[in-house]
Amino acid sequence: MPETEQVPTRSHLLFCEHPHVYTLGKSGDEANLLVPPQKLHEIEATYYKINRGGDITYHGPGQLVGYPILDLDHFFPDVHKYLRYLEEVFIKVMADYGLQGERAPKETGVWIDVGKPSGRKILALGVRASRWVTMHGWAFNVNTDLNYFKNIIPCGIDDKDVTSLEKELGRKVPIEEVKEKAKKYFEKVFEVELLGLETV
Repeated sequence: MPETEQVPTRSHLLFCEHPHVYTLGKSGDEANLLVPPQKLHEIEATYYKINRGGDITYHGPGQLVGYPILDLDHFFPDVHKYLRYLEEVFIKVMADYGLQGERAPKETGVWIDVGKPSGRKILALGVRASRWVTMHGWAFNVNTDLNYFKNIIPCGIDDKDVTSLEKELGRKVPIEEVKEKAKKYFEKVFEVELLGLETV
């Protein structure tokens, strides 16, 4: 009996902007949400426990959130390598704006001024893989209202600040422009061709 031909899994890259929401990863600490439910109502934010990795984070308008849905069997079955590739995409995006994005030892995401008192995070990562198919993804602060981060200990890290492209450059940055750069560098880093940009 002839073997059934395996059909390649179709991958997707979804981009979106969320309304104000705090999400807590499965290994996160609820104590890192610093305000009571009533306060969340006042600032029109919601709160959910979800099944990604990582601790608590914020999503909201002006932030570019990306959800790659990839079968890593067709790339590399290595979640740590996958995280490094996502970081590399945004290190390249930041370089286009004259900013030096860096990795921090033992911490995921992309940072500015690593190892200095002024160290600050601009990209958060929280992913999950089931049978090597990826879920969740990244949150890149473009024109994000950073005041919302004051209600949490972002990613459980209490000794570093959070920043955005707008804060670093002193001007708003068109989010569609950032999407195009993210798409371009995602293609380069992962060596793929994106046939269409899916925005939800």
